[in-house]
Order: sequence, then structure tokens, then C-alpha cells
Amino acid sequence: MTDQEQVKRYLEQERERHLEEVMAFVRIPSISSSSEHKAHMQEAAEWLASSLRTAGLEHVEVMQTAGHPVVYGDWLHAPGQPTALIYGHYDVQPVEPLSEWQTPPFEPVIRDGKLYGRGATDDKAQMYTHIKTVEAFLQTVGKLPVNVKFCLEGEEEIASPNLSPFLQAQAEKLAADLIVISDGPMHDEGMPSICYGLRGLCGFEIHVKGPKNDLHSGLYGGGVTNPVTALVELLGSMKDADGRVTIEGFYDKVHPLTDADREASHPLQLDEAKIARELNVPALSGEKGYTFLERTSARPTLEINGIYGGHQGEGLKPIVPSSAGAKVSCRLVDEQDPDEIMAQIRAHIDRHTPAGVTVSVQQTHRGKPFYISPEHAFIRAAATAYTDGFGKAPVFIRSGGSIPIVETFAKLLHAPVVMMDFGLPGENMHGPNEHFHLENFDRGIATLCRYWRELASVSTQ
Repeated sequence: MTDQEQVKRYLEQERERHLEEVMAFVRIPSISSSSEHKAHMQEAAEWLASSLRTAGLEHVEVMQTAGHPVVYGDWLHAPGQPTALIYGHYDVQPVEPLSEWQTPPFEPVIRDGKLYGRGATDDKAQMYTHIKTVEAFLQTVGKLPVNVKFCLEGEEEIASPNLSPFLQAQAEKLAADLIVISDGPMHDEGMPSICYGLRGLCGFEIHVKGPKNDLHSGLYGGGVTNPVTALVELLGSMKDADGRVTIEGFYDKVHPLTDADREASHPLQLDEAKIARELNVPALSGEKGYTFLERTSARPTLEINGIYGGHQGEGLKPIVPSSAGAKVSCRLVDEQDPDEIMAQIRAHIDRHTPAGVTVSVQQTHRGKPFYISPEHAFIRAAATAYTDGFGKAPVFIRSGGSIPIVETFAKLLHAPVVMMDFGLPGENMHGPNEHFHLENFDRGIATLCRYWRELASVSTQ
């Protein structure tokens, strides 16, 4: 029996046990944002450490941070082969509203081939595919094709405040040739995908101050600058009629989409009329000259997330408000830097602030974009692995969302990040009735088994 056959047979024989273990993991209410669950966070970390030891990993540690612990383990006995650092997170989102759950969020059940429970897809079952893949190799053939390290944290759902210092302090221990992450959805059911780009984020709040207090509009209206009007003018100055951001320098580090970029997205083109109907809007809109998919994944944006000022209660209150404000976010691409973008926005606001008001700006969020070439050897190996595991070649996608820790890993550990997701868009991440399709648990493990073998081939080329 070949090594490959031994691993496959082991996974088939142990599948029910593996699913029982995932369900036990989901039962732990590891909500990182709640202090009342601090003991559960430690319990989840210790549970993971035990799972790593059972799988055959070495040097397993539960490493304390200023917040929740990080679980580490490794197997480093493949000389001359790449070292992959596998990242995942064991913390989960809060469960409210409880009334919308069909079954209790921490009492996992399997229905119609899906595992239901908080954290099922984000990220416990996806993370567990990696542990069980390693276990299958080590408990059968006794070795892996490559070297592996695990870095499993407990603060991803609260923006990983202590992970960056941890990576800096433990850079030597965590050194690797690549980082592998499974913590998101594929493009669609039956359509495996490899995400090679993430947008960055620059969030900020504008506060416009006018008179010392609200004024009677009959006595002062027309004679004093209205902060709400000033805010609207400021926000309006940030985009033109074609949907293009007018902040000076905003596009300086944005790469034009090439013909190859656009050809790569052809298999993913969406029915824009259908999307408009589903959203119940008359039409889609955005930056002129780009498709909906390009606007929402490969182009930068500036969006007003909220606006406040003046009387918000029932009826009319004729005043000149004393202040107004707005919350704004920019999604960034390519080489845009959130701090540079913020400086450009401040300069724009200084140039366009109307007379009679003062404006203050506070940056609230920052995260750099991430990009890896689809032609990178580690990415091509992932494509081969997906084709084997899912029986279908993956599509290559950029994500419109932001995962700042991905860029942080790449920057601090100086290694490419390969995102190998096995979830699906409709699995209610962060929402009620979160679930994970178990067929993708099996396919994910099969994909990873092939990936480690492919990486070994890459290293000898």
C-alpha cells in the first residue's frame, strides 16, 4: 500500500471520530470579546494543544500573551523541504440574537450534511482540517512531506490586538517559507477558489464644530455656517460624478488593471441585473469603466458609513446645529498605505473646509492591502491540490474585504501567504445558524494532503 493510500484509508476509518472531535471543539464557548468567557478561552487553547499532541506534533505550547493565549506546535523533520506555518483562530463571535438560532449555538448538531454551531466555519472546522491532515500522515507513514508549524490564536474576532507583538517577539520560532490560512469562504458552492488579493482599510471619523450651541434658525439661519451643510459639502467634495475619489494622490499607488487581470476574472463575472434585483435597488453604480466585480474587489473605495448631526427626533426642530459628524471608510488596493491615505484625506479636508466651522479628523482603522502573484509556485501548487481535492480546478479571486493580519504575517515573517479556504459564502459566518458543509471538511483534508506533497515537489524544482 502506498503512502497516499495509507493516509486516505486512515482518514476514512477515523472520519466519525474526527467529526466528534470538531463537535467537542465547537461546544466550547470561546467568545474572545466577553470577559465572562475568559476561562473558556483558556479551555479552548488547552483543548487545541491536546489535539496537536494527539496528532503527533512536537514542542506544543500554550503561550500566554497580554490577552488570550496562542497555541504553538511543530513537526520539523523534513530536511531540505519548505516549512509551512499554519495559522488559525479558536475564538468565535458572540451569538446574539439567540432567538434566531434553530438550535443552541454551543450544542452542535449535524443536519443535512452540515455542522451547525458557532465557530463551525469561522474557524474551528476549517482549522481542524489542518490538524487532521497532519495526524493522518504522522499516524500512518510516520512523516510529513514538508515541515509544519502551527500558530493558533484566540483574538482574531477582536482584531488580534496582541498577535503583532507576539509575532515580533517570536519571529525566530515562527520563521517559515510560507504561511497557510484557511479562514474564509470559497467563491461559491462547487467552485473552489484561491484568493490572491485582499483590500486594505483606512477608517476615520470627521467632526465638524460650529457655534457653541444649537441656534434658532429664524434668528441665525443664513448668517452662521451650518455644520451639517459644511459636512455634506466636505463629503461631496471627495468623489466626482463618475464615482472616482477626488482626494489628491489617492490613486498614485494603484496599479491599472491589466488585460490578464480582467481575463482572469471572466469566469467569475456576475449577473449585475440579478444582483440589483436581489438588493432591491434600481441599478448598480460605482467607478465608471469597471465592472461590479472589479469595483468590489480590485479597486479602492471611499464610503460614508454613517452621518449624524442636528435634530433626529420626531417632528421638525428648526435649528442651526452646533455640530455634525460622519464615519467614513476607504478600502485600499495594491501599494496604498492607510497612513499615507489618511494624510492625503486630512490635506483635502484642510483645503475644502468651509469658513465658519472647525473640523477634526480621527483615524479609527488601518490595514494594508495584500497581494501575491497567482503565478507564485506556492499558489500554483495550491491550484493543483484543489483540482485533486475537489475534482475541479479553482478560480483565482481577489477579495473585497480586509484581513489586516494577513499583511502583518507577510511583513513580519517575510513569507508569502497562501489562503486555502474551504467554507462557503452562505454559511452564516458571524450570524445565527452558522454552519459548515461537511463535504468540504473531507475535500479540504484531501486538498491539504495533496498540497503538502506538491510543496515537496516545488522545493526540488
